[in-house]
Amino acid sequence: MSEWERKTLPKIFPREKEISVSGFGQLNKILVITGFRRTGKTYLLLSAISKLLQTYSKKDIFYLNFEDERIPLTTQVLTDLLPAFQAHFGQKPKFLFLDEVQNIPLWSKYVRRILDNENIQIFLTGSSSKMSSFELPTELRGRSLEQKVTPLNFREFLIFKNEPLNQEKARFDFLFNEYLTFGGLPEIVRARSEDKTNILQEYFRTVIRREIMERFNLKNEEPLKTVAKLLLNSTYFSLSKMYRDLTSQGIKIGKNTVGNYFSYLASSYLFAPLPHFSFSLRHQMTRPQKAFFVDNGFITTLSTKFSQNTGRLLENVVAWHLRTANKEMYYFQNERKTDEIDFVVLKNGQPEELIQVCWDLSDRETQKREFGALLRTGKKLRCSSLKMITASGTEKISLPPPIKAVSLADFFLS
Repeated sequence: MSEWERKTLPKIFPREKEISVSGFGQLNKILVITGFRRTGKTYLLLSAISKLLQTYSKKDIFYLNFEDERIPLTTQVLTDLLPAFQAHFGQKPKFLFLDEVQNIPLWSKYVRRILDNENIQIFLTGSSSKMSSFELPTELRGRSLEQKVTPLNFREFLIFKNEPLNQEKARFDFLFNEYLTFGGLPEIVRARSEDKTNILQEYFRTVIRREIMERFNLKNEEPLKTVAKLLLNSTYFSLSKMYRDLTSQGIKIGKNTVGNYFSYLASSYLFAPLPHFSFSLRHQMTRPQKAFFVDNGFITTLSTKFSQNTGRLLENVVAWHLRTANKEMYYFQNERKTDEIDFVVLKNGQPEELIQVCWDLSDRETQKREFGALLRTGKKLRCSSLKMITASGTEKISLPPPIKAVSLADFFLS
């Protein structure tokens, strides 16, 4: 308690989506901040605390980070929390911030008891999907609001680097290439170029060991790491294909275990699957999915390919830009596999927009392939909003209507 009383908050970088602390307590719900490790969840909490301290004092607020190795991960720590705070400050806090609390046994029962019996607003963070609104323990379902945190988007990336949003083309291209290559995890953005790869590899090891191995009580990490790296290097994935790839490498593993590994990796927020779109659910379930990773830095650092796959990196960062806008998305491929659409965006269960991503459209054959796929699929899916995101100069491209070209600057900075 004395340490909290003396604690000086660090300088906080503002995110586009901050925590709202006004009026939240009237809902009698907890706010749960979820997302991948090191995306800035703790700093969102500290930013909220900083705002509260403009009105309240330290004795009204308490923050505890359960990743502090000095704190034993026992239920007793939570049980003793409010009595210890009251003994030190002479009152209970009005606001309680618990960082990475999912590591404590029976944490949800404690939180529910506080919610029911105390006039305290509660804010939680967690780096695994068991903190999401879909997987919260029964006692907290319907009693929580979830706010997801992702790596910096490109606008935030520029602000984080003290760069203006309006860039001349050469500078924009340089900065976007850095973002495309190493992503938007805050520590990576600030790290020296020579340190980025090592830090990203350490993040990956930590996720495998702490978020998955320990949580699901796994003994052998090598098959899990192999599955993750195969996903990184694959355009499509399916349970059957991954199982064949692993067994062909001499890895002894069951098919159900491979499916579990997919779920474990997704639960850590490391990657998200993108399903195939079809009006037939049965047909959709039989088609392979695409894997999009939470940050481009992992694709760059862990890929076994010797040259940079610019198209894959651009498609990945577009996917996450759309996901953070809460778009319901799929990809599409026709039966003959001659036409593919990178993103089918739905509204009320129907295709609202088709989005194609292509780094370089200067080649006529590329234009013919990409534009043709958009037009034919738009007709098939009865969708007239067709968009082409490209790094090529959009003013030089002759587009067949109704296709609209969107530059990288317009897509990521508007």
